[in-house]
Amino acid sequence: MNPDRSSPGLRLPPAPFLEGVAAPPALPPPRSTARLPALARRMAGMPPSAVREILKVAERPDILSFAGGLPAPELFPVEEIAAAHAEVLRLSGRSALQYSTTEGFGPLREWIAAHLRHRGIAARAEELLITSGSQQGIDLVARVFLDAGDVVLVESPTYLAAIQAFAAYQVRLVAVPSDDDGMQVDRLAALIAAHRPKLIYLVPSFQNPKGTTLTPERRAALAELAAQHEIAILEDDPYGELSFTGARPRPVAAASHGNVLYLGTFSKTLAPGLRIGWLWGDARIVRKATIAKQAADLHTATLAQRATATLLASFDYGAHVGRIREVYRERCQTMLGALAEHMPAGCRWITPTGGMFVWLQLPDQLDADALLPAAIARRVAFVPGSAFFADEVRRDFVRLNFSNQPPASIVEGMRRFGEVIDAALAAG
Repeated sequence: MNPDRSSPGLRLPPAPFLEGVAAPPALPPPRSTARLPALARRMAGMPPSAVREILKVAERPDILSFAGGLPAPELFPVEEIAAAHAEVLRLSGRSALQYSTTEGFGPLREWIAAHLRHRGIAARAEELLITSGSQQGIDLVARVFLDAGDVVLVESPTYLAAIQAFAAYQVRLVAVPSDDDGMQVDRLAALIAAHRPKLIYLVPSFQNPKGTTLTPERRAALAELAAQHEIAILEDDPYGELSFTGARPRPVAAASHGNVLYLGTFSKTLAPGLRIGWLWGDARIVRKATIAKQAADLHTATLAQRATATLLASFDYGAHVGRIREVYRERCQTMLGALAEHMPAGCRWITPTGGMFVWLQLPDQLDADALLPAAIARRVAFVPGSAFFADEVRRDFVRLNFSNQPPASIVEGMRRFGEVIDAALAAG
């Protein structure tokens, strides 16, 4: 792959892997009128998320799906969340159901700031903005920082929904090569000199889609290099708590020179339906992001914020996350063992030390996009890796999610997938 390749504006690859796949019953086409003016030009570069489109097909109960980045629902603390909501409604229901400040509920921001300090980030509550999931944080940072034509450096491959978020701002993505230890930071200096980027975006811990973790040495070098060239870093850390060893990676933001913006979320540890994430960074930048959020949604849901703060005040969050780690560690080991048993020669995969994903490379002659219809027919689903490349697309990779299936289903799913690959190899 050419690490210097960039594109004038973003594009998400279409979903050719869905061709030939039986779709769910179609809804009536949306009504249209010729009286409407043309859409904004930027919408031409914003097709739907390939993952979301696959999930529409893979939601059939007979399909073993490893496509979505879904946490295990049986680990959601449903009773505790319900009790927290009931307590908030009983004690302060009118306030919880009223409009609130854009910055977020004060006690929740205080808890998050203390939590980040335990991670090594010198955070204060006034430097935090509560967002509607960390995904909104990507959009807000892009809105505050980026003009059309600005350059953003991203890992290759990178998080699909970040590509989608950047697409709205018509920026240029330049891919930085990665290996089994994450972004190759030693390649950054040349790319910075060639492209003069404004922002570096990465998921350094248990990355989506590769599952890789940036080494401490690379984290320090990245922070230093970006500060030296006055480039902002957007550190997206939704999986940092999910270490199988219990030793959480130290965030890049812990070595910040004032230029690192940090995104976190409760989606992977409490429940994604709460839609509570946060943005931390320089207070001036967070203030600008707050103004941008005012224009987007006024504020994140008040009831969910207050209930989450009430939950965290009495809930053993550390023990809860520890249980998630153990379950995901078992499921990851199960998937790795099933891959070793059922994948043919020529397949390669990265062994993650946390998170929710395994990144599988197929034998050279196979195309993951072309495999998906056959996999669906065999009642197993995955995400073709082509969706995660911002520049030169690779079609020999597959992202597999292990967190959302029990061990027996993982073994059966990898057996089916192995049969799909074997059949494709036999067909030549």
